Amino acid sequence: MAAEPSLNVAELLREHLQSASPDLLRAMVQTFAETLMSAEADAVCGAEYGERSDERVNSRNGYRHRDWDTRAGTVELAIPKLRQGSYFPDWLLQHRRRAEQALVSVVATSYLLGVSTRRVEKLVEQLGIKQLSKSQVSEMAKHLDAQVEAFRNRPLDGGPYTFVWVDALVIKVREHGRTINVHALVAVGVNADGGREVLGLEISSDEDGAGWLAFLRSLTARGLSGVRLVVSDAHRGLVSAIGAALPGAGWQRCRTHYLRNLLAKVPKTAQPWVATLVRTVFDQPDTDAVEAQYARVLETIAEKFPDAAEHLDDARADLLAFTAFPRELWRQIWSNNPQERLNKEIRRRTDVVGIFPNRAAIIRLVGAVLAEQTDEWVEGRRYMGLDLLRKARLTPITTSQHTEPDQPVEIAA
Repeated sequence: MAAEPSLNVAELLREHLQSASPDLLRAMVQTFAETLMSAEADAVCGAEYGERSDERVNSRNGYRHRDWDTRAGTVELAIPKLRQGSYFPDWLLQHRRRAEQALVSVVATSYLLGVSTRRVEKLVEQLGIKQLSKSQVSEMAKHLDAQVEAFRNRPLDGGPYTFVWVDALVIKVREHGRTINVHALVAVGVNADGGREVLGLEISSDEDGAGWLAFLRSLTARGLSGVRLVVSDAHRGLVSAIGAALPGAGWQRCRTHYLRNLLAKVPKTAQPWVATLVRTVFDQPDTDAVEAQYARVLETIAEKFPDAAEHLDDARADLLAFTAFPRELWRQIWSNNPQERLNKEIRRRTDVVGIFPNRAAIIRLVGAVLAEQTDEWVEGRRYMGLDLLRKARLTPITTSQHTEPDQPVEIAA
């Protein structure tokens, strides 16, 4: 669509006044808003529409339409489009984020199904949902469900996915008249371009080996390949599921979660001392130094807390799996902290709902959050450099079952 010339305010206002239209106020508001947007778009381009100028850095490329609710009624605005990049009048409108739409839909569904508390009812009022019919809720959720399903079932063709983080969140849902806990299984990977993307989401009744195995196999069926290391907490049955679904991949036990488990083995007064000792292992400059410091820490802890030392010794291979990879990547792969930050964003939205009315509502809201996050990662900078990823794909892996290391074979991009 060809771009229209910038609007002439005086001429358009004169036409509205002469026509004495009953919708004069709404038309004037529309004219004024579109004039401001047009002027701002010209400023972004560095020149007015149709003007030839050496200072021009961009050009107009038609319009996209967006409804704007005002006290004068709903106004259909024509928002200028640019040939390079994008323009959006944040000072006038708010982006329609999928997660926020999903949140409205889930809260409204809870309200209609009679499972909301007084707190949820207040949230409904704050969101402007009053006398909402079931058909309206269904229509509201329809396009969101389609987007989330397309996101969850898309082919994973950005591989090889050298590193994968997996985690599970406990979420409350109402089923058969009672409230139960279900587990949202989430996987995030680093693709061949060095960017992060959410690989999958599944709701499981229990966080056991069968649930993890089914989840990982669904990812491989969609194209997940080239995984060299999976980073996670010591979830029940997860390590066996990794071995079955992702043969050749190693497992890195999250150091942050493990330290909490280890500190439970020592008296509370000694926990800061033990924690400081263990952290020194991860401050070393190379693999040999890490191994040597690990041995010293074991010896020191064994003098006072032999049970804790034995626990730490048993976890050696799982905690130090990161040392097989380039030093520059250690901080990113020795824990599940990147996943934890994503979990906080999910929790920020799910805590508003509290108890979900059904599993479909969980998928709708959490899936929308994950889709948004993936979009932001795509637009951001690389999470890992391409040279480091290539070195990582050449790394021989010793699995958690202590098998012989694989031969260093590069996985084709």
